[in-house]
Amino acid sequence: QVQLVESGGGLVQAGGSLRLSCAASGRTFTTYTMAWFRQAPGKEREFVTAISWSGSNTWYADSVKGRVTISRDNLKNTMYLQMNSLRPEDTALYYCAAKSEGAYYSPDYRYWGQGTQVTVSS
Repeated sequence: QVQLVESGGGLVQAGGSLRLSCAASGRTFTTYTMAWFRQAPGKEREFVTAISWSGSNTWYADSVKGRVTISRDNLKNTMYLQMNSLRPEDTALYYCAAKSEGAYYSPDYRYWGQGTQVTVSS
């Protein structure tokens, strides 16, 4: 059992930056693929970015590529999402997720956090 808790969300103006954190407790997630998804009201949950267990491989959705950086610290059991040049369309509830197998882009992650709200004003 792995429990994930996101933090770091908030209100930021367009062009600003924000860093989200996802802290894991329980079983270590050292060998887990980790990802960030987001969901705006009335919209489908969408893939944002993912990182392999070693941190050597990362993947980004086209909508955020070049503006965000995903990273992880396995010793701290924490994953991060550094977001820069934020846009109003980035406004959403951001979820961290983890799984031990399966495609990184697939939403069938086994563990999910409760979400942290990111609001970008224009």
